Amino acid sequence: MTTATKRLNNRQANELRPYSFERGFIKTAEGSCLVSCGDTRVIVTAKIEPNVPPHLRDANPKQGWVTAEYSMLPGSGQDRIRRERNKANSRSLEIQRLIGRSLRAMVDMKAMPPVTINIDADVIQADGGTRTASITGAYIAVYDALKHLQDNGVTIRDKHITCFQNGLPIMRQIAAISVGMHGGIPLLDLDYPEDSTAEADANFILTADGGIIEIQATAEDGVMQYDDFQEMFKLAQKGVAELTEMQNNTLQD
Repeated sequence: MTTATKRLNNRQANELRPYSFERGFIKTAEGSCLVSCGDTRVIVTAKIEPNVPPHLRDANPKQGWVTAEYSMLPGSGQDRIRRERNKANSRSLEIQRLIGRSLRAMVDMKAMPPVTINIDADVIQADGGTRTASITGAYIAVYDALKHLQDNGVTIRDKHITCFQNGLPIMRQIAAISVGMHGGIPLLDLDYPEDSTAEADANFILTADGGIIEIQATAEDGVMQYDDFQEMFKLAQKGVAELTEMQNNTLQD
């Protein structure tokens, strides 16, 4: 890969878009974050519900749950997007399941009380990378929801429960980024024009030390070569290392 390759917005091939995380963006949620990456904007909220899904209600010992919903708001794209009034469309379902799986890999749910942390990722402006931005911002929102439980406890069936005397039940720090092959060159953090014309692209959900939680990879034009995939993975590890540092800086504020 040549890092001197310039992109339309003068980014180099191995460079992230400008990122920012506005922690506590929604004051009525136990955790929230406005994620900005380039022209993509996602509001992520974490709300605590004092119960768990049916498959966990009889669990012994009791444990918690983390789940997610994802939607693109009507004005987030070039054309108006219809609201998903009754149920999520297939794309939204696939993305929200990815977000949920990723966050459950972050949290030790057996160390949680029997509560559910509901993540809502609402895209208010889309220019590529909405699912990866949702996951990266959700790490901050879930962290703050867990911190709320630690500081305040939770009341379940009129019984107040103190939480996390031995620290937050976070097993690993996570973030996500997209990488694609464009003109034979691997590019980090694709915007929409790059993503829509890439020969291959992948979404990497990784830990802070580069471990793999999940990879979604597709050859859009022909076949993805293994050597190209290796270069994409190296770029993803670089991008996630930078994103997790930004997450830490945000949580220290």
